[in-house]
Amino acid sequence: MIFLQSDVDEYEKMFGKRLDDNFRLLRELKIIEELGFPVLIGPSRKSFIGLTLNLPVDQRIEGTAAAVTAGILNGARIVRVHDVKEIKQVVLSYGHLMRMRKTLILFD
Repeated sequence: MIFLQSDVDEYEKMFGKRLDDNFRLLRELKIIEELGFPVLIGPSRKSFIGLTLNLPVDQRIEGTAAAVTAGILNGARIVRVHDVKEIKQVVLSYGHLMRMRKTLILFD
């Protein structure tokens, strides 16, 4: 399987990405999705969440949930997270709310 990973946070130093670029990337995932491959995101506990909410790594689950939901809303179909049980509940709730029919793969 080929999929594209829209990697928030990871390449900040390599590409000079700014804090707001992480949010822009999540907002504009449809552009990547239009390439025809499933899009993977891995925003779990990332520094852009910590900087935005002023929280340490172990307290970023709500920010992760928001980023995952935004990512799915904008085209992500594969999600990599640390807190699988909690984020799965968020994704299932979102799916029911939006009557989502697409397949989503969730893993850590």
